[in-house]
Amino acid sequence: MSRKAPLGAFLARNPFPNGFTDGLFYREKMRAIHRVAPAELQGRGRVLEVGGGRSGLASLLYPKADIVTLDIDPELSKSQPSWERSIFVCGDARSLPFADDSFDVVTLFDVLEHIEEDHRAAQEALRVVRPGGWVLVSTPEANWHYPYYAAMKPYCPHESELMQEWGHVRRGYFDPELAALFGRPSERRATFINPVTAFFHDIAFSRLGRRRRKLLYALAAPLTAIGYLLHRPSTRGTETAFAWRK
Repeated sequence: MSRKAPLGAFLARNPFPNGFTDGLFYREKMRAIHRVAPAELQGRGRVLEVGGGRSGLASLLYPKADIVTLDIDPELSKSQPSWERSIFVCGDARSLPFADDSFDVVTLFDVLEHIEEDHRAAQEALRVVRPGGWVLVSTPEANWHYPYYAAMKPYCPHESELMQEWGHVRRGYFDPELAALFGRPSERRATFINPVTAFFHDIAFSRLGRRRRKLLYALAAPLTAIGYLLHRPSTRGTETAFAWRK
């Protein structure tokens, strides 16, 4: 059996250099994904990471599995992270170049909100995952907004700038919308970035200089640490990880 990495080892590989400040939101995302991901895969396990050109999360999550990374941008094959152990395939999430029932896990981490024809991407993920396998998704909530706190607006780029920079075609999803895409509600879900930890997210993407950021991080750290430690899968969050089993 191929097992997922222990939570501590997985979180320790957060690609953000400041994983407890600028990268706290990504640490929260990783924890949520770990919470919904299956613990074991059959044999070595075969995982398809769709839209994972720069993330390499599947390699960290299942360090002994066979990983295939697919992205529509061929240039991303040149910028895969050093820990990436995958085979890179240039392809379209809406028409995956793989046979039916080819993978134990298919991941769509922060992908669906970038695809106009998201229903095709969802159905393709279900097609190529084997019976009993899993589709893992992370995505913002449909009512997500940035910055979370109005007091940060003077110091942050407008959210429309970030949406354009990140290539969003929609803000995010409500649970029933995702259930419609995959034909049923998810079997597992875990939120991340709660109302307390969202302040660190605001700071991370603000225009503030490093010194002012460090000061705000220090002032908010005690409350943020409590918010992080007490966050449960059902806690209110601005983003969510989901798991569907075929």
